[in-house]
Amino acid sequence: MKPRDIARLRLAHHHISAPGKTAAEVVASLVAMQAQDYLGALWSVGLRTAQATEATITEAIADRQIVRTWPMRGTLHFVAAADVRWLLALLTPRIIASAAGRHRKLGLDAEVFARSRKLLIKALEGGQSLSRDTLYQVLESGGIATNDQRGYHILWRLAQEGLICCASHMGKQPAFALLDQWVPAHPVMDRETSLGTLALRYFEGHGPATLADFVWWSGLKISDARKALEMVASKLVKEEDFWMGAEASSAKTTRSAHLLPCFDECLLGYTDRSAVLDPQHAAGIIAGGMFLPTVVVHGQVIGTWRRALKGKEVRLAMKAFADAPGKAVEAAAQRYGDFLGLPVVLV
Repeated sequence: MKPRDIARLRLAHHHISAPGKTAAEVVASLVAMQAQDYLGALWSVGLRTAQATEATITEAIADRQIVRTWPMRGTLHFVAAADVRWLLALLTPRIIASAAGRHRKLGLDAEVFARSRKLLIKALEGGQSLSRDTLYQVLESGGIATNDQRGYHILWRLAQEGLICCASHMGKQPAFALLDQWVPAHPVMDRETSLGTLALRYFEGHGPATLADFVWWSGLKISDARKALEMVASKLVKEEDFWMGAEASSAKTTRSAHLLPCFDECLLGYTDRSAVLDPQHAAGIIAGGMFLPTVVVHGQVIGTWRRALKGKEVRLAMKAFADAPGKAVEAAAQRYGDFLGLPVVLV
């Protein structure tokens, strides 16, 4: 496939050039959207959702339509409420096992996790949600030290086990609730069904993508990822090494430029990003585990951007390494300002 075709189709399947109706629809279509940077993740959902504002996306969290937790790769993601439990069951056991050495060094053993579980259940029962710092205090009061990232790893582990999940933010602080009280129960799928569902929805939402892309994104063993793809291959379209949904979108848009936040799925969701990012510029975009906010024009990354809130306006600074249509980028910047409900100043 030609890079321009890959880029065009990905923009459509990601709902960037063809926005979805609601935040829940957008998140479900991509299965999981990385959300370790909370404000960036709100915009990642917002730029894919028609008429979205930061307030409407946070409302979708408060209404428990989308949930922030650690379903894969040991990293925070937004997922649809109906997908939380089967994703955790399918993908987190390998991540938890891989952290055993780190937990031993931190002195976190089965007894500590069991005591922590009891303390958090007692603190959060009755539909309570508490800030991260408050939960650290609960643990400390129960004789469990939270220093040296012990507190983080306790919350991380118990979230992946399905005990807790993120609730609505409290100011700038993440907050947590008991998963079973925050999200209504949904039918549980068996492992075979979960594997097939994950593969089908990944390639429908992220395609065109390769098996290697799916392995990286999901964190599955290669053998399991290959099995999952084989299960649903008849429902997908293949071109060369790329797979995508059977109804490959040809949607077009009048927007030629987009401002993508850091860690956006359109860049992060693949192991080979050369179709949208010239390898000679990759080091300036992806370094040390960081994915910077990017300026995308006609599906190609042409630079980076950063924001600064000054009073009642948002200032955006662009750093381009290729020519960009000024009016298109200005329109993309204005769209971000509309999302925040603030006037935009380009600096």
